[in-house]
Amino acid sequence: MAMLTLAAAVVVPVLAAPAAEAAGLPGGFKSVGYLPSWAGSVNAVQYSKLTHINYAFVLPRADGTLGAVENPAKLRSLVSLAHASGVKVLVSIGGWNGGDDSAFETLAASSNGRTTFVDSLLAVVSRYNLDGVDIDWEYPNPGTSGDRFRLLMAQLSSALHGRGKLLTAAVMSGGYTATGIQPAVFGYVDFLNIMLYDGGAPHANYTWTIDNVNEWKSRGLPAAKAVVGVPFYSRPNYYSFAQLVARDPANANRDCATVNGGQQCYNGLLTIRRKTEWATANAGGIMNWELSQDSTGATSLVSAIAATAMAATVAGRTGTIVGVGSGRCMDVYWGRTANGTPIQLYDCNGTAAQRWTVATDGTVRALGKCLDVTAGGRVNGTKVQLWGCGVGNANQQWRGQADGTLVNPQSGRCLDAAAYGTANATRLQIWDCRATSNQRWRLP
Repeated sequence: MAMLTLAAAVVVPVLAAPAAEAAGLPGGFKSVGYLPSWAGSVNAVQYSKLTHINYAFVLPRADGTLGAVENPAKLRSLVSLAHASGVKVLVSIGGWNGGDDSAFETLAASSNGRTTFVDSLLAVVSRYNLDGVDIDWEYPNPGTSGDRFRLLMAQLSSALHGRGKLLTAAVMSGGYTATGIQPAVFGYVDFLNIMLYDGGAPHANYTWTIDNVNEWKSRGLPAAKAVVGVPFYSRPNYYSFAQLVARDPANANRDCATVNGGQQCYNGLLTIRRKTEWATANAGGIMNWELSQDSTGATSLVSAIAATAMAATVAGRTGTIVGVGSGRCMDVYWGRTANGTPIQLYDCNGTAAQRWTVATDGTVRALGKCLDVTAGGRVNGTKVQLWGCGVGNANQQWRGQADGTLVNPQSGRCLDAAAYGTANATRLQIWDCRATSNQRWRLP
């Protein structure tokens, strides 16, 4: 993992589910975040946008026992909060540890060592009510070391799966050393967290990432078990994404920035969205190192991953858009097609005036025209309307969030039923995002 070792713009359309459905994420898509024992608050984690959290790290000993769990109160709080949101928590064993994996090598070399290790892990899983274990042995080499890893994972798989628990592993990006993870292991794990960072030029770029995932898949790793790791930090020096955005908000949409006279490269919002879109179709999800390094608000990478994954499931779909708070449909007034026609709530009736298409370009369309913020307005209360679609019009772009809101990126405000209205003919507008019931929508 990073600290302990550890291109093109894509418009993200709107999402498919209200907040109550968001935690599962679509189609079995996994959003995995590591949370270190030494960094980040459990109260700052965006649980509704994650499926799994790996608590890092607990170190193995050569005799198969485990070192102490650091900050155990934090782990207990994490488990409580995560489980309340339907998120699974695993303990991650190992990590870079200065490149010293000798404890793994020794304990995995004997049946007694492996059994002691398995028993030690089961005790920790039980003590903290964990959902499983993530093995971060960095790295078993091909040959004898790889054989030991395979035997260890086989025994762990039997013990954990027999108790309804998960087994995952963090593995390196690719190349010869990655072949220390033998194909038999693919059947033992629920999925692999592929650490697709600290490589590529520029750092963790899109093409390098996809090529490495495809290499794993060519060796027999099922796509659903290939979780694509992304960095929340830069190289060659180590700046968190949050630090980079704090220096210059424009850095959120870049992959490289100049910091103290040197170029630092990372994954900005556009690349994170692009990787997530690819992963929804070609892999099992996205993993990040690590949660405390994310920014907040509109520039959050965790939010971008969740929204993009959800959006990918509805892009191109056509149907009704229903207000969660009202149960009524987004409706074009009297089904008119003239520019400037108001958009309102109305009883769902199956007419063309309520048949919306979530387009892949980020627009939402009905009757051959687009959902539009009047005159490109940016202030609270600006009404939305039907208007002819224009290429790249910022006032016609909508981006879904994991809480069910639809944000117009130009204004930074959400689609809103005016005055918390739920009645027929309630006008729709933009307003400060609050994720209240009048701002949450269920799409096709």
